[in-house]
Amino acid sequence: MPPSSKAGNKAAVDAAAWMFNILSSVGIIMVNKALMATYGFTFATTLTGLHFVTTTFMTVVLRWLGYIQPSHLPTAELMKFVLFANFSVVGMNVSLMWNSVGFYQIAKLSMIPVSCLFEVVFDKIRYSRDTKLSILVVLLGVAVCTVTDVSVNAKGFLAALIAVWTTSLQQYYVHYLQRKYSLSSFNLLGHTAPIQAGSLLVLGPFLDYWLTDKRVDAFTYDLPSIVFILLSCTIAVGTNLSQFICIGRFTAVSFQVLGHMKTILVLILGFIFFGREGLNLHVVIGMIIAIVGMIWYGNVSSKPGGKERHVHLLPKTNHQTSTTEDLGEALE
Repeated sequence: MPPSSKAGNKAAVDAAAWMFNILSSVGIIMVNKALMATYGFTFATTLTGLHFVTTTFMTVVLRWLGYIQPSHLPTAELMKFVLFANFSVVGMNVSLMWNSVGFYQIAKLSMIPVSCLFEVVFDKIRYSRDTKLSILVVLLGVAVCTVTDVSVNAKGFLAALIAVWTTSLQQYYVHYLQRKYSLSSFNLLGHTAPIQAGSLLVLGPFLDYWLTDKRVDAFTYDLPSIVFILLSCTIAVGTNLSQFICIGRFTAVSFQVLGHMKTILVLILGFIFFGREGLNLHVVIGMIIAIVGMIWYGNVSSKPGGKERHVHLLPKTNHQTSTTEDLGEALE
């Protein structure tokens, strides 16, 4: 196949991966917002555990159908990943509860420089000046859109600190494990989802009670709320899978930078479905700045010298299905 055809196919698959992630992520945010705001199901950690139960069921079915081949992931690596991932879930929920919305958004934005730090330290990545500037433009645009009142206290700052570092570590580790052990997204989810499901379902009810002073077993489960819970769990399968696909194909930094397109779409859909009072000139300007930064980042980071790994540190240990094949299976 000519190089131009290969490049075209890669670009098409890359675009499909991002679209898959954006649609599933925005969809689950809107469903969860309706579930919590309309039906009062505020048990975020327990809901995340249910998401991984559904994802585990998906991986079991795919393994039975032969789409997931046997693979190996050392127990120590698996436990580190689950530890990072669970602290990320808990940290983000507690940070949102203890901090103002403005500081919560600042904490989320700080994941980009933290992810950059991991790539520079562990992967010996070097960024060009234009790549750095494009990241700053994205940060500026999203900050203008989302950061309003900013107040912080000691416990809120600690929760945000834990959330930022563990989320960045978890996302970096997805890329690290897929490269080091040649794991497809399906394979990695097959290893991690069952343990995350079990641990979050054990921890979730207690954490949710601590945060909301409400018991998940005392919630009134009527038909509409159950339908929304099932819909949330169904969409979560695509969200979890598409996150692994995108980080596996790109990096945690690219996933964070371009992933802020989801923030823009959530704002737009929120204005459409939940009221237009928050839509004003500075939010629109912020959206435009952020989108320009994302386009700039995508362009400069893909050029020679935009983002280079100077030392290859992770020889592959075995051969499994590629994430390109993953995406084809996922979209069929």
